[in-house]
Amino acid sequence: MNQTVADSLAPERLNDRSDALKLLATRRSASVKAMTEPGPTPEQLAALLKIAVRVPDHGKLTPWRFILFEGAERGRFGELLAARWLELHPEHGEAMLAQARGFFERAPAVLAVVSRAAPHVKIPEWEQMLSAGAVCQNILIAATAMGIGCQWNTDWCAYDPKILAAMGLEPQEKIAGFIYLGTPSEPVTDRPRPEPSSLLTRWRA
Repeated sequence: MNQTVADSLAPERLNDRSDALKLLATRRSASVKAMTEPGPTPEQLAALLKIAVRVPDHGKLTPWRFILFEGAERGRFGELLAARWLELHPEHGEAMLAQARGFFERAPAVLAVVSRAAPHVKIPEWEQMLSAGAVCQNILIAATAMGIGCQWNTDWCAYDPKILAAMGLEPQEKIAGFIYLGTPSEPVTDRPRPEPSSLLTRWRA
């Protein structure tokens, strides 16, 4: 690219709004089981984070933060996952341990979105958690626009207290999602979507 991704996505440069609408109408996730190198460049990652934080945030609390897993650190964290899995399921064999060990190595980069929602005198925790979910969705949309394969996932390690402690989370913090980022190694297919009209009701007095 001759310009940064962030500049190319600046509002004043989105002259053809139909492109943005088409992106939203056709966005779909890549399979984490079929991701490969390359992952996002440092410039792309910086742009992703810049876009990620442009979400509704009642009270300007910034109730989220990020943890990036990339390079050899993915494998080192995988050793912690395998050890914890063995502790939880000592009856499982090497195949399951290998799966846990390689959990974060399925994509070149894994970005954890951490919800920092906490009691507040005015802002409900639920609204803070929804803001973290919006951060995850912004990342997916921006990554798709950049041509980066992406998937929002959680799985067991997002809820295990020992794993969360190993990640450096505070007791009140939660994982809103692990965003896997890489290059799809096979075509990204769509899945059936619900018919919006079947989900809509109109309130009447």
